[in-house]
Amino acid sequence: MSSTKSKLRVVGAFAALAALALAVSCKGFFPHATLQSIALQPQSPAFGIGLMQPMQAWGTDSNGNRYQLTTGVSWSVSSPSIGTVATIDPVTGTLTGQNAGTITVQASAQALAGTTTATVVEIVTAMTISPNPGNVVDDGSSYQAFLIKDQGGNNISSLVQLTPELNGSAVTTITCGYQSQTTDGMQDCLPDPLLVQTGTVAYTIAVNYAGYTGAPVTAILNVSAPAN
Repeated sequence: MSSTKSKLRVVGAFAALAALALAVSCKGFFPHATLQSIALQPQSPAFGIGLMQPMQAWGTDSNGNRYQLTTGVSWSVSSPSIGTVATIDPVTGTLTGQNAGTITVQASAQALAGTTTATVVEIVTAMTISPNPGNVVDDGSSYQAFLIKDQGGNNISSLVQLTPELNGSAVTTITCGYQSQTTDGMQDCLPDPLLVQTGTVAYTIAVNYAGYTGAPVTAILNVSAPAN
């Protein structure tokens, strides 16, 4: 009986040693991952005075894994020397717009930091876009210039983004952009060459502005095929 117990003790000892060796080996092959970098989302957000903008911090570790950092993150903002552009909750990372301007947002964790810029814009309660409808010939060079004004009649064309849509879906076949040199501060929309080969297609141009609080604003852009 004692011989059997001795054998069992020896087997148990070898099993314990094997388990310990395996644990050490696994740690050697799979070292504990450490945080390598922090990125902020959304990147370069824009929002209105008095509005809130939640921020997220995403980390990448030494094994290449990417995950959201939800604890142990400290948030801060750098503001201009005069006035406060935005405040931030140091725990949650939620920004609140105070005055128009641009700031740097920083999230720190484990001796690392990630930054991005954020822009606070004036609140606009109403917008108009003209002409409506607009008309352009799809000849590869003709464009329609749109003028966007706020409730006070101010030209805010350079501050907005125009998004072409067809049947409710955004399209990339029409490019809209701000061209101050050629159109006196208005937004140009230029269709791709030969987008419309026959007849006329009506596109919707949606007006987007980060500080807008009113009803949606759109215009119709009629794109016609070039004359034969």
